[in-house]
Amino acid sequence: MEIDSGSTHFTDFRSSDTNLNGGECMNPMVVNAFPVGIVHVINSGNVESEGDLRMEPSVGLEFNSSDEARDFYGLYAMRVGFKIRTGQLYRSRRDGSVSSRRFVCSKEGFQLNSRTGCPAFIRVQRRDSGKWIIDQIQKDHNHELGLEGENNSPVLQQKPPVAPKSLVEVLRRPKVKLLGQIENGGSSPSGIINFKRQKRGGDGRQPLPEPYTGLEFNTANEAYEYYQSYAESVGFRVRIGQLFRSKNDGSITSRRFVCSKEGFQHPSRVGCGAFMRIKKKDSGSWMVDRLNKDHNHDLGEQTVYVNKFSTASKKFIEEETNGMVSMDLGEMNTGKLIKRSRESKIGTDWYPELLEYFQTRQAEDTGFFYSVEVDNGSCRSVFWADGRSRYSCSQFGDVVILDTSYRKSNYVVPFATFVGVNHHKQPVLLGSALIANESKECFTWLFQTWFKAMSCCRPKSIIADQDMAIQQAITEVFPRAHHRFSSWQIRAKERENLRSMPIEFRYEYGKCIYESETTVEFNTTWNSLVNKYNLKGNAWLQQMYDKRESWVPLYLRGKFFAGIPIGETVESFFGTQVNGQTPLREFIPRYEQGLEQCREDERKEDFNSFNLQSFSQTKEAIEEQCRRLYTFTIFKIFQDELLQSYSYIGIKTYEEGTICRYLVRRSGNENDKHAVTFSAVNLSVNCSCQMFEFEGVLCRHVLKVFKLLNIRELPSQYILPRWLRNAEYRILCGAESRVSSQELKAFMTWSLRETACKYVECGTTSVEKYKLAYEIMREGGKRLY
Repeated sequence: MEIDSGSTHFTDFRSSDTNLNGGECMNPMVVNAFPVGIVHVINSGNVESEGDLRMEPSVGLEFNSSDEARDFYGLYAMRVGFKIRTGQLYRSRRDGSVSSRRFVCSKEGFQLNSRTGCPAFIRVQRRDSGKWIIDQIQKDHNHELGLEGENNSPVLQQKPPVAPKSLVEVLRRPKVKLLGQIENGGSSPSGIINFKRQKRGGDGRQPLPEPYTGLEFNTANEAYEYYQSYAESVGFRVRIGQLFRSKNDGSITSRRFVCSKEGFQHPSRVGCGAFMRIKKKDSGSWMVDRLNKDHNHDLGEQTVYVNKFSTASKKFIEEETNGMVSMDLGEMNTGKLIKRSRESKIGTDWYPELLEYFQTRQAEDTGFFYSVEVDNGSCRSVFWADGRSRYSCSQFGDVVILDTSYRKSNYVVPFATFVGVNHHKQPVLLGSALIANESKECFTWLFQTWFKAMSCCRPKSIIADQDMAIQQAITEVFPRAHHRFSSWQIRAKERENLRSMPIEFRYEYGKCIYESETTVEFNTTWNSLVNKYNLKGNAWLQQMYDKRESWVPLYLRGKFFAGIPIGETVESFFGTQVNGQTPLREFIPRYEQGLEQCREDERKEDFNSFNLQSFSQTKEAIEEQCRRLYTFTIFKIFQDELLQSYSYIGIKTYEEGTICRYLVRRSGNENDKHAVTFSAVNLSVNCSCQMFEFEGVLCRHVLKVFKLLNIRELPSQYILPRWLRNAEYRILCGAESRVSSQELKAFMTWSLRETACKYVECGTTSVEKYKLAYEIMREGGKRLY
């Protein structure tokens, strides 16, 4: 089967896409599956049965998006007893959208000691309709599976009592947007609203009864409020989960309330299986029909986000926080919002331990850098980077990801990382920080400190959250850098703001965002969409349109992002190994372990690129040139483009002087076509697909034109040094004029140490290689001295 693609998700590049048709694959058929958070109409008019939520993956299963497919597979995995990771993906070269992707068992591959090369996976492909369908599957694992994640509580034989009205009145919280408002088109800032903990004993109130299968409520709101209050009393938070609607009248027939740590879409989530599901009865009341009280994490006190406030004040809060709860909110008094920044525990608890760690590292690494933000004698924020990270930035600091996803939860010490992409398309750490709060001043200090530590490196592009404080800080410190919004945050806001929209609108919205080819087409389609559904007054849509150049693929394709996929979530550098909830005593060891593992993976790829040869697929001189220069990963991308170019036809459509223009289209597909302009003066070329501008590798359309013009080698300007096997040496030579002599010495020290480590690793594999490595280093030493 031909795959129109060539790039992979940069956090898992070595996944293979082997055709595995083992397992219990069913005959292909289309079945709609709607995971947590998806509002949809079921095919039948009946309420959701227990089997729907326990559906097993099968070939032909259909989803509205790849995110839904991942959520579904994650729920299935949690129930069966394993975890999943995002595996390989392929992108269409026509519009840059993802056309196929894999979700694999977390034990797939051998990059970590905990992985066993498990072959279990599902692969979903995007159809022309916009739907995603499972086309390949493997259910067999090569390791033991855990217990099921959902357990039904025993059903009581006697008829359960309806919750008394007095209890409902006690649970009510005035002026808080409830489920009915959300279902009818309202919005909720975060999907999580915490009530004050009710006092137990001594105040005359009755303790809340524990939920059980069969418990009845008059309305879904009462059930939600009850579960919220129960969660507060136990020590966890609640999210609104999956719901189903009747096909007959669109009314909600079943819904789930889940623990806030359900799923794995965010670093703070741990796949907790606790939930309560309610079903609507014919009488109109709601009954708990499924329940799981077991959590896979510690329970404890929760920070209160929301107290009593008026509807007008709540709207004000949504505007202040851009629709997301990003800080603690105090009591609403006389219409005023009192903002309380998180109290940083860095100074009291963390700083002494961190200072000792920094001093130890500085004695070992002359290039180690750290800086502390101090206010009135107390430590606020801390930044640090070792010599390796600073050296990596001199090579790969053109594209930077600021990962602040950990601060979105209620952590005591929010952890943030600066991450780049190396010449193997692996993530590399470019600095770490503990940030005190979410103000513009805090992020400005963070960017300025990173800029100083990285010898005034100015990134071309920065991927970071949409928060106003971050936007303002980037504009002030890096005014020429292009700020691209984090995809996971965009997805979260889309789920929040589009959940009440009709399915037809969401489908047309997706086509407008991901299929528009020109700015004129995008603007026309967007305006038509807003007018058609009467959404001119929608503040969120207007805000997203104003910021379109920071998140819409059409506007991003012409900016260099080292091929980091648009619209795909970039996983955190440390995953769940290090986060804002990691205890102090474990933070530094986990940090060091995770960092060393990533750097070990990089060393392996360096060794392979220098000592192994890729296979040539053609006899083209241009392929041999790139095989010698590029790393394995980049050469594979280039080679795929070269092979795909044979399926295209190039037609000259314009010529004037030294300028020629070609129309390059795919044989048998009139829609897959792009314009390529070539100048003979300096052999400059550009293509309307803008792959080179975005990824730094020439596309199949340009390679087709080069073949027509008999250009047998790539012009030097189209071979980026950052993608070469010897990228570190070439970029180091270019850095001599930009850094001080002390910093240059630190860079060279790290580079020589890394090179020596490669000789040591290879030389210790056998006695013969040891003798050879020793002889090489001894002869080199003679020349050096």
